[in-house]
Amino acid sequence: MKRLLRTLLAAIGVLGLVMVGAVVYVTTFVDPNDLKPRLVEVVREHSGLELALEGPLAWSFYPRLGVSVEAAEAHLPTQETEAAPFAAFDHAEVSLAFAPLLRGEIAIDGLTLDGVVLNLARNAQGEGNWQVLLERLGERGEQAEAVLAPASAGANPEAPGASGLPVALNIASVEVRNGEVYYRDVPADRELLIEQLAITGSNVNPRRAFPLSTAFRLVMHDTLDGREKGLDPAIASDMTLDARMQLGLVEGRHVLSDLSLKTSTLLENGEEAQEASLVAKELAVDLKAQQLRLDGGTLEASLLHPQLGDKRLPLTLSLLMEADLAEQTAQLRELSLTGPDGLDLSGNLGLEQLGAAPRYSGQVRLAPLSLRPWLVRLRMMPTMAGTTALSQVALTSPVSGDLSAIELDGLTLALDDSTLTGRLAAGFDGRRLAIDLQGDRLNLDAYLPPRDAARDGASARLPGVGRAWAEEDKAPLVPASWLAELDLDAHLALGELRLTGLAFQDVDLSLEGRDGRHRLTAFEAGFHEGRLAATGELDVRQAPLRWQLSPTLSRIRLASLLETLSDEPAPLSGRFSGKGRLEARGNRLGELTRSLNGRLTSRLDEGAIVGTNVSRELCTAVATLEGEATRRDWAPDTRFERAEASFDLRDGVAYNEDLTVILPGIEIGGSGQLDLVSERFELSAAARLVGGVDAACEVNPRLARVPFPVRCEGQLDGDRAEWCRFDRDAFQATLVEQLRAEAGRRAGEEVEKQLDDAVQKLEEKLGDKAGSELRGALEGLFK
Repeated sequence: MKRLLRTLLAAIGVLGLVMVGAVVYVTTFVDPNDLKPRLVEVVREHSGLELALEGPLAWSFYPRLGVSVEAAEAHLPTQETEAAPFAAFDHAEVSLAFAPLLRGEIAIDGLTLDGVVLNLARNAQGEGNWQVLLERLGERGEQAEAVLAPASAGANPEAPGASGLPVALNIASVEVRNGEVYYRDVPADRELLIEQLAITGSNVNPRRAFPLSTAFRLVMHDTLDGREKGLDPAIASDMTLDARMQLGLVEGRHVLSDLSLKTSTLLENGEEAQEASLVAKELAVDLKAQQLRLDGGTLEASLLHPQLGDKRLPLTLSLLMEADLAEQTAQLRELSLTGPDGLDLSGNLGLEQLGAAPRYSGQVRLAPLSLRPWLVRLRMMPTMAGTTALSQVALTSPVSGDLSAIELDGLTLALDDSTLTGRLAAGFDGRRLAIDLQGDRLNLDAYLPPRDAARDGASARLPGVGRAWAEEDKAPLVPASWLAELDLDAHLALGELRLTGLAFQDVDLSLEGRDGRHRLTAFEAGFHEGRLAATGELDVRQAPLRWQLSPTLSRIRLASLLETLSDEPAPLSGRFSGKGRLEARGNRLGELTRSLNGRLTSRLDEGAIVGTNVSRELCTAVATLEGEATRRDWAPDTRFERAEASFDLRDGVAYNEDLTVILPGIEIGGSGQLDLVSERFELSAAARLVGGVDAACEVNPRLARVPFPVRCEGQLDGDRAEWCRFDRDAFQATLVEQLRAEAGRRAGEEVEKQLDDAVQKLEEKLGDKAGSELRGALEGLFK
C-alpha cells in the first residue's frame, strides 16, 4: 500500500513537472504575436469584423497563466479604414486558473477589458450599423451553441466536435474599466454617449446566478454632433446598477434578480439633480423570444425643478411589465403612482408599435384628492371665490393615445359637487382640444375671482381665459397666439350652470375652431323662466382680433334678472325679448367697448314700471290743469301693453330713436343715447294722452295735443333718484308754440297783448311750484 502511494505521488509529481514544463516552454519559446494572423482570421470567420491588433500580445505566468492584448480595433466589413472603428479597446487580458489545468480543464480565472469603445449608429433609413454583425453571428448560431453547450454543463470532453482540453465557463472575475459607448441616431436627430463605463462580476457562470455591478454616465444631446459643438446636453445622468445575474447563453434568456438601479440626472439648464431609483424582484430578458418581464418593480423619484415648486417632489411608481419586442408591444399592470397631498393614481396600460409610433390604451383611476396644495406647489393657484373649490377631485376613465395626444373616452369626473361624464381629448403640444361632456351642475363662479378681488385688479390666471371685467391695461381677454394654432371641438351639456351670479338651466354649448377662426355654433339655455340662445365667432387671424355675437332672448323674466344683477329692487318687470348682431375688435375690454358696432331690437311684454303709476301722475296733472281731481283708485305700478326699442351701436355708443311705451290711454315716445365707455346716458321722452282713462283725463282737445316731457341723464353707477326730471323747458316751449298757433287764428292787437301777458305769466309760474299754480297760469289761455 505504501508502495502504491509512493507510485501515485510520483506520477502526480511527474505530471506537475510536465505541466510546468509545458507552461514554461510555451511562455518562453512560443511568441504569442505569431498567433495574430490566426486570431484575425478566426474573428473574421465568425463575426465578419476586421480585427486590427496594433499592440503586442504577451504571456503572463505569475501569479496566473494568461494572455494580454494591447490596442486592438475592429471595423465592420462595410466600413472605410479611415472611419472610427466599430469597436476598440486599449488593453485586454484573459487569465486561466492553474489548478484546473492540472485536472485537464481550462477554467478562465479573470477577464479584464480597459478602455473599451463601441460606436453605434443608425442611418437616415433607420438601419443600424450593428445589424450586419448580428446577421453574421446568426449564421454561426448553431456552432456557437455547440461550443457553449458543454461549457454550460461543465467539463465535457465527449462533446461532439470537442478537441483538446474541455472548457469550464466559470470566470472568477470579470472587469470592464473606462468603457465608452457612442450612439448616433440620425432619424431622431440625437446622440447618446455612455461614458465612464465600469462593469464588475464574480464567479460568472451560466448555470448559477452571480453578482454583477455596473456604473456609467449617460449623456444625451437633442441634436447630432452636439458634443463636438460644445452644446449643453439635454440629459446627463449618473447610473449605478447592482443585481444578481443568471446567464442563459444557450437559451438566450438572462435574468437579473434583486435589481437595484440608482440614477442622478441633471436636465438641460438645471442646477439640481433629479434623483430616482428602481428596485425589482426580477427582470428577465429572453433574447430568442425577444421578450422582457419585470416583476415587483418600484420606482422612487425625488424631483426638484422650479416648475415643481420650491421643495423636492417625492413620487413612487409600482408596476409589473411584460414586453414583446418582436411584436413591439408591452403591458403595464398594477400601476400605482403615489405622492404627497393624497396623490393616488392607479390603472393599467397596453403599449403597441413601440419601435415606430408608440400608442397606448388602458384604464386610469384618480382617487379623490384636493388639487389646491398641488396648485400652490406648482405656483398655479388661481384666486377663486370658492374657498373650497378644487378640494374634491376624482376621475376614472379608459385612456388611449400616443406620444402627441391623450384621450379619455368614457370619463367620469367628480369636481367638488359636480359630476361630469363624457369624452376629453387633448394634444400634448396644446394645439388640439376636444370636449364632449354632460353634467348635472357646474358653478363656475366658485372658480372665478371674487368680485372684490376683480375690482382690486387681482389676477385670476385661469388658463386660456381672461377676466371678463379686466381693465384695459390688464392682461388680454384671450390668448390669441394659442388660439391661432388651436384645433377646437367642444360640446358641453349641463343641467345647471352658474356664471357671474346668473343661473342657466338645460345648457347646451357647442364650439369649434381651427386655423385661427373659432365659432360658437350653438348656445341654448333656460334663463329666468325664458330662453337664451346665441351664436358667434372669434377671428384671431389678424390684429386686432375680430368678435361677432348674435344673441337671442325670449320672454325673460326681467324683474328676476335685474334683481340678480343688483341688490336693489327691480324698477321694471315683464317678459323681455330681444335679438341682435354685435361686432367688435380688440383683445381688451376697453378696446372692445370703443369698437362695438351693431344693432339690437328689444320688446317688453306684460310689463310694468314698479313703484310708480305714470297714468296716475299724468292724469293728476291733467286734472289739475282742468281744475278737477281724479276719482278712482290707482294701482301702485304702471302696467303697460308693450314697450319696444331698437339700438344702433356705433363705436361704443348706443343710439335710440324709436322708444315706444304703450299704456292704456297713454303713449310714451322717446330717444336717447348711451356711451358704453363713459357709461353716461341721455334720454328725452314725452307722454301723450290718446284716450280717457277716467273723466278727469277727458280734457280740452288742445291740451291733449300737448306732450308731457321727461329728461333723463346721468351715470349708470349714479343715484337713480337723480336720473330723471320733468323737462320744464320743453314743456314751456311746447305750450308757447300752442299759444302762438292759437293766436294766429285770432285778430286784433288786444289778443296779441293778452298772448304776451299769458306768456309772461307762464314763464313766471312754471317754476318749482308749477304743480299747485299751473291751473292759474293756464286758466285764461284756453277760454
